[in-house]
Amino acid sequence: MKDILILYYSKNDSTKRLARVIARGIESVADTSAVIRTVKSYHYKDNDDLLVSKQDLKSCSGMILGSPTHFGNMAAPLKEFLDSTTEEWLNNTLENKLGGVFTSTSSLHGGQETTLLSMMLPLLHHGMILAGVPYSEKALTSTTSGGTPYGPSHVSHNQKSELSEDEKQICLTYGKRFANIIKNMNS
Repeated sequence: MKDILILYYSKNDSTKRLARVIARGIESVADTSAVIRTVKSYHYKDNDDLLVSKQDLKSCSGMILGSPTHFGNMAAPLKEFLDSTTEEWLNNTLENKLGGVFTSTSSLHGGQETTLLSMMLPLLHHGMILAGVPYSEKALTSTTSGGTPYGPSHVSHNQKSELSEDEKQICLTYGKRFANIIKNMNS
């Protein structure tokens, strides 16, 4: 069984909802499972997801990071956790594992793509191999809300909104693609 770590931070649950749908896509592929974890923060509330541990990084076959967009960048709690992974970097813990990213914003032009790209940087430094969303996913060209080739995304329009059908489809496709790539990498 290949465990895929979905590590996210979510303040208003939009990013958490994306994580759940990506996990459904992963779990639709035989011999793969999604391990959903969150990071500690001063906003941490009772959550049905466990806090990430360094062991989660060691035991995963791949990792997908998710964060809301804060001024065109990932949120501080996720960045703080990533900044604590120097030992894992020194030991090549994540090297040659598949990596990916997803985000949510409150406005259409809220910095989704810059957030996704900036979240990729620590993954590249860890030696991870990145996967995005291919344009063969038709929802990328029909969406009027979230969704990018860099990774799934959601636009909440400044309210606690549900994911659009296109956003859900992009997340499902991404989760399936990610799981299938990991299976092919290790075969």
